Amino acid sequence: MKNRFRNWSDVATFLAVVREGSTLAASRKLGIAQPTVARRIEALEHELGLVLFERGNRGFRPTGVARALVPLAEDLEAAAGALAARALDLSRPRPIRITAFSANFSPRVNQIFSEFSTRHPEIRFEFLPGVAPLDLSAGEADIALRITRTLPDPSLICRRISTARFTLFGSPGYAARHGLPASPGDLRGHVFVTYEPRDAPAVYHDWLMRYVPPEQIAMSFSEIGLLEAAILSGHGLGIMNLRLAEADEAAGRLLCCFDAPEEMSAEHLMLVSPEAYRRPEVKAFTKFFAPRYAALFA
Repeated sequence: MKNRFRNWSDVATFLAVVREGSTLAASRKLGIAQPTVARRIEALEHELGLVLFERGNRGFRPTGVARALVPLAEDLEAAAGALAARALDLSRPRPIRITAFSANFSPRVNQIFSEFSTRHPEIRFEFLPGVAPLDLSAGEADIALRITRTLPDPSLICRRISTARFTLFGSPGYAARHGLPASPGDLRGHVFVTYEPRDAPAVYHDWLMRYVPPEQIAMSFSEIGLLEAAILSGHGLGIMNLRLAEADEAAGRLLCCFDAPEEMSAEHLMLVSPEAYRRPEVKAFTKFFAPRYAALFA
């Protein structure tokens, strides 16, 4: 059918002849034979039903209709270039974006990443530490490591890692001055430091406030690292994750006040966006990482 073209390469050939002034010069520019260039121009003229060039001893001169088509042909050229560049970008492995509470990126966890990177040096990671839950379904991250008391989005791929448990800890210095409470009902007279994150519910602060009046709270922090430093320094008792406290407890820098209350427990989950999981590199990493990560909390 006339007035249509079916082959982008014919448009590229058309632009080359316009710019170079002859089919011979265009053939050198395109790296194809001169008769092939001439045939493509004839095919394009036939499909469009237009005479695009005046043939003469001095080469090919674009007609008025050809000059009118040049801007549109150049738009196609730019779009084809953008398409090729975007396709190349999409063919490269994107970084795997992982969001988690900063303490999840511990040396032991980082060792798992190092082992995977040794096997797959072409795969990159982007770490997004923070307590604010990013929306995996909206593409804000590919994988999330979360401690939560709410059910996750059922559309996400979910791997249960462990049950996270929490209780009160104090330093030996604090214990020497004030002793340690033996139960949640034994908190009267003690001093506390607490954690109130900016971007997430203050679950453990709220738990503590059920048992003690505000005047027993000496300090409140929005950064977990500052809370842990305050507890280690003896400024007060504070709630910590048993797993995160175990190294300091084993070294004698922290003392556990009492067994972890059940109401403080939360599910430790690994969540993966289904769209991200369809990427081969994400699937490979997930299968490698999940069992090794879970073994740290067994």
